Amino acid sequence: MSIRLEGINKYFGQFQALKDISLDIPDGQLTGLLGPSGSGKTTLLRIIAGLETAEQGRILFHDQDVTALHVRERRVGFVFQHYALFRHMTVAQNIAFGLEVLPRAERPAAAQIRRQVADLLDMVQLAHLGKRYPSQLSGGQKQRIALARALAMQPQILLLDEPFGALDAKVRKDLRRWLRALHDELHFTSVFVTHDQEEALELSDRVVVMSAGKIEQVDHPQALYAEPESRFVFDFLGHVNVLDGTLRDQRVVQGEAWVTLPGDLHCAGEVQLYLRPHEVRLQDCPAGHAHLPLQIESISLIGAEVRLELTPCGWQAQEPWEVGISHVEFNRWQPQRGDRCYAVPDVGHLFDVQRSHPRTLSWVDG
Repeated sequence: MSIRLEGINKYFGQFQALKDISLDIPDGQLTGLLGPSGSGKTTLLRIIAGLETAEQGRILFHDQDVTALHVRERRVGFVFQHYALFRHMTVAQNIAFGLEVLPRAERPAAAQIRRQVADLLDMVQLAHLGKRYPSQLSGGQKQRIALARALAMQPQILLLDEPFGALDAKVRKDLRRWLRALHDELHFTSVFVTHDQEEALELSDRVVVMSAGKIEQVDHPQALYAEPESRFVFDFLGHVNVLDGTLRDQRVVQGEAWVTLPGDLHCAGEVQLYLRPHEVRLQDCPAGHAHLPLQIESISLIGAEVRLELTPCGWQAQEPWEVGISHVEFNRWQPQRGDRCYAVPDVGHLFDVQRSHPRTLSWVDG
């Protein structure tokens, strides 16, 4: 079931929460709405569901205009962050609830409801917990039951609002993997809201990045990370090291820091050079194309790489820089807090006042 949004505007009093949102969500795709708090992503999800009404615009499901349809008529499943399970009902009763309250003409027979509940419990791998109550479940189990309850109504579209936000990191990762596998098996159209960049990039077929009620960029996760179209998207998709400076004669300069840019750039003035942590190397002397002196402030050995946090020497940055090195490199180099070193960029992304999109630069081939 495809979804098309055309010119959606939403106001809360004088505040405009959504600004002319137009978006196509293909049939069978898992789409992530990604953005900070207040970006409008949950409001947009609730408008798709019919829980909120837009002042302007249209909503189409598979080319059928559903803008004026009540939430009950849209056949949409909704999964909330905090489960919203009935505490006085067993797991099986929670899943069956939506079916049992249907009008008599639409309600399946009791035996059919029991079979459907059993099938859903099997699907979410919790068949042994049907007689338990929500208070006897873990957070991850509760969220699986909430998902089973939504699927019991055989929705055309599944909407999830921060579905893993209340869970710890390991359970969240396990549930993401499980939901992705379930989606690939059933091929339902899903839209989920998150502010977690890793979650959106790992789980989604496409990611919609939102800011201040507008869509900043829509793309596949790999393309979104490889080619951000704005400073906001760059800043939001993980940490980035930024050199603010003046570009003159192919060189970005700020204080004692400078970087000579590859190629032939016909621009000058104030610029920002964005360098992701994995696009920068560290060494004990400057490179021929870059003089970026830094001091090591902290060292984190947790994870697949060693993460160094650094502060500029003789120049300024709005935030500390981060660079990752391998454990092999760390053991060879043995850096310590307070040591001085130099950043060497391999790939960079240049923003200037004349362009809304960055230029991607590489020193590796040049």
